[in-house]
Amino acid sequence: LGPHMKWTRLRMANADDARRADQIVQTLRQALAKYKDYRVAMDDGYIPLHPERKPKHYHFANKQRRFLAKVRFEPAEPTALLYKKTRDGYELEGAMYTAPKGMSEDQLNERVPLSVAQWHAHVNLCLQPDGSRRRMPRKQLGLKGTIATESECQQAGGRFVPQAGGWMIHVYPFEVTPAKIWTH
Repeated sequence: LGPHMKWTRLRMANADDARRADQIVQTLRQALAKYKDYRVAMDDGYIPLHPERKPKHYHFANKQRRFLAKVRFEPAEPTALLYKKTRDGYELEGAMYTAPKGMSEDQLNERVPLSVAQWHAHVNLCLQPDGSRRRMPRKQLGLKGTIATESECQQAGGRFVPQAGGWMIHVYPFEVTPAKIWTH
């Protein structure tokens, strides 16, 4: 997915990991049942990020759960919920877990087996020095930007970010196969 995505390595499949991943999915399915109504999610502290944009999945993030995810992993408490925009509001599709950017692959594997799924991070980003997008052409900036090195970013007058935020993993627990459940 380009120079701005970093992925964990996929490990050798095994039955224990498959069982553990299935348990995470079962727990998540139960926890998400009440969030099929996006208004309930908002009442529970999930706030839509960038509702003005038109992404494939709208992330409804929960600051408290993101904070807790820095120190523990709880399958029933995802950091964000993933919704698809509909005519009448939003339809729940899945969830996202997060982990601190300093975590090793072994630590991420303890949360979600790396033989089943891959965590990702947003890396090598060039942003406006002041946070705006006024001075630099938009096509050079952010996740879809053409600038991917610190030197290019400095030459363009931007602010280079080696990794924005921590690790993330998307889960689509209402899908029927592990490959679709754990895809990005």
